[in-house]
Amino acid sequence: MTGPATERPNRRAQLLDAAAELFARYGFHGVGMDDIGRAVGISGPALYRHFRGKDAMLAEMLTGISDRLLDAGRSRADATADPRLALDELVRRHVEFALTNPALITVHLRDLDSLATAERHRVREAQRGYVEVWVDVLLRTRPELDRATARASVHAVLGLINSTPYSTHLDRTDMAELLHRMAIAALS
Repeated sequence: MTGPATERPNRRAQLLDAAAELFARYGFHGVGMDDIGRAVGISGPALYRHFRGKDAMLAEMLTGISDRLLDAGRSRADATADPRLALDELVRRHVEFALTNPALITVHLRDLDSLATAERHRVREAQRGYVEVWVDVLLRTRPELDRATARASVHAVLGLINSTPYSTHLDRTDMAELLHRMAIAALS
């Protein structure tokens, strides 16, 4: 079944993926609507049927992924009573995200400050919530830690995992296994 209702979400995702790749390569300010349109085979002005502009694309891209990570993290943390299994699942899924979405990580690290204040605040709130999901699971695994140490540990591990856009030394499977081992060792 095709038509506007089924094509539109896929088209929006295609446009956001193309924008993420271009923003990652050239920076948010180095890319225009014509560049994004060209990347998906349409004119730049045709993008305005889908987004108000480049700012709206960046906002949807970064708020969307932050919200999805938070929702998935909560779901994974609640899926098992065993905190070690929950922590393992959080690590595995974040490694998978990082290896699958290097452009989004690059855009987030470089262009978050290009968001309007309200959207930037929303992204930061979702990120804080995501970190706290990890902190809560880590504290259930390692109750001897204080909350500040657990939070610092989680930030360090997420930084390690999110460094993957800058590493092309191993194939994806080997990199996933390496990141998983390192993250679990750091948190244990």
